[in-house]
Amino acid sequence: MNQELILAQNLTKTYGAKPALNHIDLTVGRGRIVGLLGPNGSGKTTFIKLLCGLLQPSSGTLEIGGNAPGVETKSMISYLPDRMYFADWMKASDLTDFFADFYEDFDRPKAMEMFKALGIGPKDRLKTMSKGTKEKVQLALIMSRKAQLYLLDEPIGGVDPAARDFILNTILTNYNEDGTVMLSTHLISDIERVLDEVIFLKDGQVVRHDTVDNIREQEGKSVDQLFREIFAYSN
Repeated sequence: MNQELILAQNLTKTYGAKPALNHIDLTVGRGRIVGLLGPNGSGKTTFIKLLCGLLQPSSGTLEIGGNAPGVETKSMISYLPDRMYFADWMKASDLTDFFADFYEDFDRPKAMEMFKALGIGPKDRLKTMSKGTKEKVQLALIMSRKAQLYLLDEPIGGVDPAARDFILNTILTNYNEDGTVMLSTHLISDIERVLDEVIFLKDGQVVRHDTVDNIREQEGKSVDQLFREIFAYSN
């Protein structure tokens, strides 16, 4: 199995005249938890959508497991978008049926176990759940797949600190260890403890890609502190 999971070479995505990603070169290996970090508008969601095949590069190349994003890679990726995409009428059992129909690598017992830990029964409907619980349910489904690449776009964006801990622990204890998790966020201090490496994106360019240990040793500071320095004049 190729140790390189993601390979981007001169990857560019433009919307009109403005590049959302500007000539990115990047390699990400397997078995990693990676923070894709940057302020709003830095290109994080664009990069995730390119990996998912929801967008096409304007120029350059992108490969996942040796394949360009497409039919072969869709089965390798478990994607958590930054907004809920299930209908409110659906019950917990409908959601697991849906995932079991779509994904061969979906582990229904694991999902039901996580639902139970959340106090959710098979007949509970989404419309009866709080926003935080809905986000946990969606994450439980995503993490119940034995995927090669988990792409999580702002998984802790709209939830309270206690829910963040639950979400991070769910990620840590349920991902396929031969796979890689990529977390997009601007809430660095909350997720730093789970990360192996970080990619700092600024104005569509990679300004740093390093392991968390290297940053702490070389800079003598946390990832959050370094992030604040690099993006001090960004919103």
